[in-house]
Amino acid sequence: MTIQDLKNSENFFLLAGPCVIEGEDMAMRIAERVVKMTDRLNIPYVFKGSYRKANRSRLDSFTGIGDEKALKILKKVRDSFGVPVVTDIHAPEEAFMAAEYVDVLQIPAFLCRQTDLLVAAAKTGKIVNIKKGQFLSPGAMRFAADKVVEAGNNQVMLTERGTTFGYQDLLVDYRGIPEMQTFGHPVVLDVTHSLQQPNQTSGVTGGMPALIETVAKAGVAVGVDGLFMETHEDPSVAKSDGANMLKLDLLEGLLEKLVRIRQAIK
Repeated sequence: MTIQDLKNSENFFLLAGPCVIEGEDMAMRIAERVVKMTDRLNIPYVFKGSYRKANRSRLDSFTGIGDEKALKILKKVRDSFGVPVVTDIHAPEEAFMAAEYVDVLQIPAFLCRQTDLLVAAAKTGKIVNIKKGQFLSPGAMRFAADKVVEAGNNQVMLTERGTTFGYQDLLVDYRGIPEMQTFGHPVVLDVTHSLQQPNQTSGVTGGMPALIETVAKAGVAVGVDGLFMETHEDPSVAKSDGANMLKLDLLEGLLEKLVRIRQAIK
């Protein structure tokens, strides 16, 4: 798969799935439902699932079911439904391991300046999706993208996921979307992580899922190339990021509205 495959449609493309792979059955159920929605609406789709969560506030937080087990589930989703898959990597040695199973390697926001990680991801030849650090300006992401390109891989996407606002909130500066698009790479809006409320006193990140539709509509209206949304059958029991995920039952109706906005601005 290439970047152009995602951009061939008149629609935005979608990266969506659970925050973390909790098991095979749940991953397959979510993928099956989202594939049906996106096929009907002509939205290029990439299934998202983290094989492991490395950035947790507390030591007792759920991190995954095992790297190889989760990666094999991602591969099964890809093979069963014919859709590309994306997962996060956290260290250079993970790049080639994950690349055997997935189509897109995602660089977490906190790690977007890690040169060794970016270069390792680039050398796999896979698409590299770099999330903008909550602490960086949109303009600074040019240098993160350049590291991947200069390492021999021009298959780069940049993802806006909010900017730190005080200690426990994030804000999306929509001016950053067209600014990052000038670098020549597709820009994605991570809707659900933009609504996180980090650094809660409980040690568990909060969120504002009631604003998912608002943030997504605004992103499509300003012309973002792709959307990223974490979704779960029941966010209240999700093992990671349940506070800001979209309930799966609400996804199709939201996508219908977003497609209409996309058509209107085109």
